Amino acid sequence: MSKYLESTPNEEGYFGKFGGSFIPPMLEQPFADIRKAYKELKNDPKFIEELKYVRKHYQGRPTPISFAKNLTEHCGGAKIYLKREDLNHTGAHKLNHCMAEVILAKHLGKTKVIAETGAGQHGVALATAAAYFGLECEIHMGEVDIAKEHPNVVRMKILGAKIIPATHGLKTLKEAVDSAFESYVPQADTAIYCIGSIVGPHPFPMMVRDFQSIIGFESKEQFFEHEDNLPDNVVACVGGGSNAMGIFAGFIDDKEVNLYGVEPMGKGDTIGEHSATLTYGEEGVMHGFNSIMLKDENGEPAPVYSIGSGIDYPSVGPEQAHLKETGRTKVGLCNDEEAVDAFYKLSQLEGIIPALESAHAVGYAMKLAKTLSKDKTILVNLSGRGDKDIDFVVENHPVPNAKF
Repeated sequence: MSKYLESTPNEEGYFGKFGGSFIPPMLEQPFADIRKAYKELKNDPKFIEELKYVRKHYQGRPTPISFAKNLTEHCGGAKIYLKREDLNHTGAHKLNHCMAEVILAKHLGKTKVIAETGAGQHGVALATAAAYFGLECEIHMGEVDIAKEHPNVVRMKILGAKIIPATHGLKTLKEAVDSAFESYVPQADTAIYCIGSIVGPHPFPMMVRDFQSIIGFESKEQFFEHEDNLPDNVVACVGGGSNAMGIFAGFIDDKEVNLYGVEPMGKGDTIGEHSATLTYGEEGVMHGFNSIMLKDENGEPAPVYSIGSGIDYPSVGPEQAHLKETGRTKVGLCNDEEAVDAFYKLSQLEGIIPALESAHAVGYAMKLAKTLSKDKTILVNLSGRGDKDIDFVVENHPVPNAKF
């Protein structure tokens, strides 16, 4: 375990000034129980062995690192490598923490798991874990995202999950979180809210990071097989920030490795046209934790937008806020047009169809590569595959006629 991961967050769940737990009194005991259970389980040999078994024999870990040779040649600069979380079972990084969270739920004697989802990847992963371990599953999803991410909605239903539409506000990810919390409060005795990113009250930002850190630890070992060195740059998209923190965890103590969290610039720099929280936000409390958030003129969570449903969130994980403030990570930006371009280029040059969320990281890596010499390296966390997005992309952004 790295020195940073061992010492951060503190006992109260703070990453510097960000984090903590701001919850109503009726949820204090359930969250205290979750903290206690995680503290007990994370060093329990039986839990560790069960998780190792599931990851190897069910999830298909370790996922490989692929050299994107054709994309690298197209960009003409630094070598681009991909950590292939799209090959993790269910097609994204989300199962890394969902399997662990459901084991935790069983340890607490819960019979049901509740969660929000944006792009549907967390919902599919949690529904999968619930099916595997025999628990009920309730997923809250914005009406807009239900229509946009139809394939994942069908997958969740097939897996046995109950889908609850969030019909208020913008009907996207923030509203899904609101809806899930409202549902969880009266069910806290028998259910657990399995938060889908490194957000929410303590211990979830820490717990989800720890479960996702397998990405970074695998990557550090695997990259030496390709380059006999550490990557010069690590790039990942950031909404809440779980896939980014997962890969950053492996390199957090290696100061010579640049860490880039890529935010969605959407359609422009006006409030409501993007979800670039770290770039345009300010300190604020939302959904039980203190972090950086986008605010409207009344100081409330601002409307946000991104073509990637999993990253259109008006706040960001407290650890991502802390790392940006301390200068350990840098913030990159990728707009819708660049993300769609990366979606098609990775598909047609490498035979890999990425999730739109992951395409933001690829798009930024392409821009970064062009500014660097050919002896430099970039490792991108390809956090998910694009099956869920193909109908939406083709309908709204026609397939280019030929390879680039």
